[in-house]
Amino acid sequence: MAVKNLLRLALFLFGLHHSGPAFAAQVLEKIRIGFPSLAFSYLPFYVAQEKGLLKKAGLEAEYIQMRTGIQPQAALHGEIHFFPSISTGISAAVSGLPLVVVLNLYNGTPWILVSAREIHRPQDLVGKKIAVSGVRTAPHYFALAGLKKMGLDEKAVGFISTGGTATSFAALTTGQVAGAVLTPPFDDKALSLGFKKLLFLGDLVDIPYVGLVTSWAEVRGHRNRVQRTIAVLMDAVSWLRSHRVEGVKMIAGKFQVTQAEAERTYETLIQMLTTDGRLNPRVVRGYLEILRLERPVPPDLDPQGLLDFSLLPN
Repeated sequence: MAVKNLLRLALFLFGLHHSGPAFAAQVLEKIRIGFPSLAFSYLPFYVAQEKGLLKKAGLEAEYIQMRTGIQPQAALHGEIHFFPSISTGISAAVSGLPLVVVLNLYNGTPWILVSAREIHRPQDLVGKKIAVSGVRTAPHYFALAGLKKMGLDEKAVGFISTGGTATSFAALTTGQVAGAVLTPPFDDKALSLGFKKLLFLGDLVDIPYVGLVTSWAEVRGHRNRVQRTIAVLMDAVSWLRSHRVEGVKMIAGKFQVTQAEAERTYETLIQMLTTDGRLNPRVVRGYLEILRLERPVPPDLDPQGLLDFSLLPN
């Protein structure tokens, strides 16, 4: 009898030992996040995936490429759980969609208008086309502000919607457009190819940048999942701050840029990354004023109603 019990115990312990990895894989909760294209602003998401931070939190993420414009509906229909464009999320929420910003990753924006070699002055853009990620997206609004600053009528140029920063860069370098609204490292990469940084756009208007947007249904129904996703991204921010060499190496590898270009991109990134994950309501109010130029926005709309930072780590 004792031998039989020992045998049962041995089989039980053997099962525990050999089923450990399979069991761990089963308990990972899956999340889906939509991205329009490869971009340096999504680096915390890449770190979370590649450095095992998601898995450590019991999450398994699927990163799905989709145009920014369809992400709000995708989130509401459960095709994705999150998307990163705060400006897109707020714009959709103002239109009545039940979406909410739960994390802000950046304080500031690095958008730059990069022009073709033959553009020597702003007036040379007249009659030409500029590539932006999408019409009525942050790059588009920054481009409009840039045209105004340069004394050009917005109707003097045309816009091509590319779906993402990487494709805007491709449109510029293949001669499809005379200018493109880019972020690092694409701006420096274009510069090394002979293109020009015509105007820095990031300080012209208040438009939120990148973070985490989800549906109110997700917040209410899967609060723990949302909270863990936020915590992982904040851990990724901390990792980037404390791992300069690896961070630069990741940028160089992902974006196929030189060491010097990757170093400059890293410096830009670190200067902008959040310290607390919150978004200044002033930036939201500024963005609402931009939206009011093209659609009705209630004058008493409370910016705080578009944000929920209650799940941020203490």
